[in-house]
Amino acid sequence: MATNQDFVDYVTEQVALGDRLTQKKMFGEYALYVDGKVVAFACDNSLFIKPSAAATKLAPELPQRPPYPGAKDYPVADELLDDSDVIRQLILETAALMPAPKPKKSAPPRKPGRHTK
Repeated sequence: MATNQDFVDYVTEQVALGDRLTQKKMFGEYALYVDGKVVAFACDNSLFIKPSAAATKLAPELPQRPPYPGAKDYPVADELLDDSDVIRQLILETAALMPAPKPKKSAPPRKPGRHTK
């Protein structure tokens, strides 16, 4: 089952980070980013937080399961979505522990010359 945009909008509203929290749709599901760092996934209308020391410290009781077939277990933070302060803190502390995004490679320059059709 693909994640509904309404669910992602609700998560975004609850986390309340404005433009710092972005989303990218991938294969019917969503990756959530804070300042360009992947911090969570929305899959099957559930919020999966990237495993980190932040989740272990702030929410050790969260259930864990894989967000998609073949993935390792991730903490599922659905029960925290009604507490904006707690979910925001978890998302921000997770972001602080994630590596900076790798710079995108620019496309190689085109060679001048003949073009084939």
